[in-house]
Amino acid sequence: MLKIIPFEKQFVQSFYDLNIEWLKTYFYVEPFDEEVLSKPEIYIIDKGGFIFFVQSDLEIVGTVALMPTADKTVLELTKMAVNPDLRGQKIGQQLLQYCINFARDKNFKSLLLYSNTKLANAIYLYRKYGFIEIPVEENSPYKRGNIKMVLELR
Repeated sequence: MLKIIPFEKQFVQSFYDLNIEWLKTYFYVEPFDEEVLSKPEIYIIDKGGFIFFVQSDLEIVGTVALMPTADKTVLELTKMAVNPDLRGQKIGQQLLQYCINFARDKNFKSLLLYSNTKLANAIYLYRKYGFIEIPVEENSPYKRGNIKMVLELR
């Protein structure tokens, strides 16, 4: 039975491990990744962001973060990761739908995200849920991000 739960300090290592795994598998770990993933309370929670975990029994099998942006009506969907052994079981879809519902319920205007077209399954998923591609700015915060997408919530 899968359950989506809010941030708890005891799951910080799972947040780190799940994200480091996919970064190392598909790309590389940037110094900023290491910093944010090592200290999610400082970089995400304390800045008004949110982290959610997917729990299966007592194991954390997925995670995602919603970070505030300069525009306080917009959240950045980031750090979404699922245990590699459980990919293909629609856990990412459940996380994504949860984030959309959460942001709508909290009256945010939109969700934005940065990704990479190399992650074809992720891009497909975002499009399926209504995200549309917008231009990536010159000074993008992510070196590996070659696609930026937005989902209008209202």
